[in-house]
Amino acid sequence: MGTVGLSFGSATSGQGFDVTTTVTQILANEQQIETPWKTQLAALKAQDTAFTTIGSDLATLTTSLQALTDFSGVVAEKQGSSSNTNVLTLTGASQTAVAGSHTVVVNTLAQTSSNYSDTIANAADVLSGSLTIQVGSGAASTITVGSSSSTLASLVTAINSAGIGVTATVISDASGARLSLVSGTGGAAGQLTISSALSDATTGINLGFSTGQTGLNGSLTVDGIQLSTASNTVSNAIPGVTFQLLAADPGSPIQVQVTNANSVVETAVSSFVSAYNAVVKDITTQEGKDSSGNAEPLFGNSSLSMIQSQLTSALLGGAASGSVRSITQLGISLNNDGTLTLDSNALDTALNSHYGDVAGFLQNANSFGANFASTLNGLGTQAPFGNVYLSLQQNAAEEKVLNDSITSEDARIAKDKTSLTAELNAANQILQSIPGQLNEINQIYSAITGYNTTATG
Repeated sequence: MGTVGLSFGSATSGQGFDVTTTVTQILANEQQIETPWKTQLAALKAQDTAFTTIGSDLATLTTSLQALTDFSGVVAEKQGSSSNTNVLTLTGASQTAVAGSHTVVVNTLAQTSSNYSDTIANAADVLSGSLTIQVGSGAASTITVGSSSSTLASLVTAINSAGIGVTATVISDASGARLSLVSGTGGAAGQLTISSALSDATTGINLGFSTGQTGLNGSLTVDGIQLSTASNTVSNAIPGVTFQLLAADPGSPIQVQVTNANSVVETAVSSFVSAYNAVVKDITTQEGKDSSGNAEPLFGNSSLSMIQSQLTSALLGGAASGSVRSITQLGISLNNDGTLTLDSNALDTALNSHYGDVAGFLQNANSFGANFASTLNGLGTQAPFGNVYLSLQQNAAEEKVLNDSITSEDARIAKDKTSLTAELNAANQILQSIPGQLNEINQIYSAITGYNTTATG
């Protein structure tokens, strides 16, 4: 610690000294006690930044892996095509769908039964009577017009609220309004039977009902097998595949092609490899020195070594799935610098040859995917046991102690500054008053002795 001396100059000059500068010099020595604390605090903050970057990249790696391990993720996707999308279009293909080609012939479309009432010129007319509705072979239900269902609109509400398997609406045009009833069950099984005792009490006209569309099953063949469907959305003809019938065209067989979503899976695996390499590069950077030759903030940190070790072990872990036993069979190789490289052609071959085994290797219990996901859960910023989380928590505790010490020392220094300033100001005032006091003494001496102290020889 340095020393501070007060330089007053000539004690009789009356100039005194610079109090502010003197106080600053004295306190500067006191503030040196904070220097190692602030240095340590800066080092911890630098570690926090490095840990946060690693934690963020581990989170990205976790997300990229989830796309592969999620049972409804990219591995579950299949791709399909129709040779005539005007007649048949594919709407979905699940993981259970088997890649292959199928021949479909659409003979007739399914129809949903519907009925409509006679036209009422004024939709606000008061109705009376009742309406009996039967869906297929189900029990008939009677809706009686009452005070709360006396118009077409309120009758619609009453029918829809009854839950009898039909949807009622009011259809209006230039001629008036009609009550429309559509079966909630497609095909022949949903055929509506309507018995009307309704009348327009305002005009006295009875309301009859006409068939809008007869409930019919659709007819198609899949790979030569004759099938009947109550809906034009067909989901049980080809396992795992859902398609929509749009038009009947019995003379034109349609080719439906189901393929594995290789390109989607390959993109996801590539994202995983890139995310893994980002974490490895974070670790490699922290194991070296910066451009000035100084060690990186986490150089030699045990948490860093643990993350690296567990990630490497996770690459080799997980139970086999059929013919797939390691990531090398997915075209993933481990380089000397710890990064990964993906051979897309090798992955494509694995997907084409053993798609189910690849899926199992990523998603089965104790699989590579499950094992790697478990490892990541213990490494990142997840509370309460993530490695990065615990490291940041430990740093935060040390930073609090240092900040508290600095705050306490700053408070002491501030108190010393106030005290020193007051004391030195008082001393300075005394120094500045000395010439005046000497002058007063000279005057008293002259008065007593008659000696003129200002006279010259």
